[in-house]
Amino acid sequence: MSRFVDRVVIHAAAGDGGHGCASVHREKFKPLGGPDGGNGGKGGDVVLVVDSQVHTLLDFHFRPHASAGSGKAGAGANRDGANGVDLELRVPDGTVVMTEDGEVVADLVGEGTRLIAARGGRGGLGNASLASKARKAPGFALLGEPGESQDLVLELKSVADVGLLGFPSAGKSSLISVLSAAKPKIADYPFTTLVPNLGVITAGATVFTMADVPGLIPGASEGKGLGLDFLRHIERCAVLVHVVDCATYEDNRDPLSDIDALETELAQYTPSLSKDLAERPRVVVLNKIDVPEARDLAEIVRADVEARGLPVFEISTATREGLRELTFALARVVEEYRASRPVQESTRIVLRPTAIDDQGFTVVEDPEEEGGFIVHGERPLRWIKQTDFSNDEAVGYLGDRLARLGVEDKLIKMGAVPGAQVTIGDLVFDWEPSTPAGIAAAALTGRGTDARLEPSNRVGAGERLAAKKARRLPGSYGDWVEAAEEDV
Repeated sequence: MSRFVDRVVIHAAAGDGGHGCASVHREKFKPLGGPDGGNGGKGGDVVLVVDSQVHTLLDFHFRPHASAGSGKAGAGANRDGANGVDLELRVPDGTVVMTEDGEVVADLVGEGTRLIAARGGRGGLGNASLASKARKAPGFALLGEPGESQDLVLELKSVADVGLLGFPSAGKSSLISVLSAAKPKIADYPFTTLVPNLGVITAGATVFTMADVPGLIPGASEGKGLGLDFLRHIERCAVLVHVVDCATYEDNRDPLSDIDALETELAQYTPSLSKDLAERPRVVVLNKIDVPEARDLAEIVRADVEARGLPVFEISTATREGLRELTFALARVVEEYRASRPVQESTRIVLRPTAIDDQGFTVVEDPEEEGGFIVHGERPLRWIKQTDFSNDEAVGYLGDRLARLGVEDKLIKMGAVPGAQVTIGDLVFDWEPSTPAGIAAAALTGRGTDARLEPSNRVGAGERLAAKKARRLPGSYGDWVEAAEEDV
């Protein structure tokens, strides 16, 4: 027996980036061939793709964990690692992606629409890419970044032009079965329809879709019955059709009270897509007029419903009376709705350059550590993840990067002293400035001393120039040397 699932939670884990390689080229007669370590490959992404051939989220119900391939490590001889394979997950048209807190991430509508649910980590640079004039033979490489990992909620909301509203056993399934080729389950007991059914209807040159969803009862907007399962599938509908059972035997029900109950639940329901259901056009269908008592009741309440400004159609799905008029009326409303919608424009790429005064990081005082600081920023966090802390040269390279970014200058301006606790991501360390610029000299040397004032035996530039001139005069260089030794 097939199952329909329209809400799941998936755990998307992108692939990790491959580590860079630290290698030195070795060849006969070339013992110092230079660094030749390749870069690591990029981790694979987890991508959601809309596929019109997929109609349910059932696959994710049984397999909620999705992991992409990781990138391969680099190798010597400048060989880069292979990129990880992306994992594409096929989802139905109309899937809404949300966080666990209910925040909408994306609304996936339209064949081929793509969303990167989790982005793969960057590959680490090899020592060949890290070589520079100042560091000609790096003895380290950068580590690959870990891929993103997050939990997402997928909700399927039917993409239909017409949505059928009604109490259980009002005849919604029978209506969609006679107007289209859909074959929903039909029985003489409530809540026969447990899953949405979609049907395609043709009226002249107009083709539109109709959704038959589970029945509604009072309190559905609060989750009673199948309320939420019902309501989420009408958010996208252009026209809402009230299917009213005029042959019900319940004493406390009548067509007007059924319509009022339905409208009350719609008013209390807040769609996650931020669309107001009150603005959608309504159509009232008085069903089961093949029963004499139902026909009489329909004729009585027709005037009251029309007084509310709602078009009314009396039909019978058993004898198919009134179905042709209803079909063409719905087609006209759908065409008017489509014509009122703005023309879809092609997606434009928006470039948002970084502000001139944006340093890319912030430094705040640590509320839990007196005299400590916390560094926030995408680049510092990424650099921490790329650093191999078992390699002193790699740690030094990290310090140089942070200094060039301006982290040290910012710490100095905020009053940091050598030995202050600094936190970047998960890394906690005692800060030692790489240069004494801006730091009190007494803090870098012994108490009461200044290394810059200590006597030095270094020959100054003037003395070296005098020695150079003296060497050009025959017989005078030795005299100058003796004189210099006496001065010392």
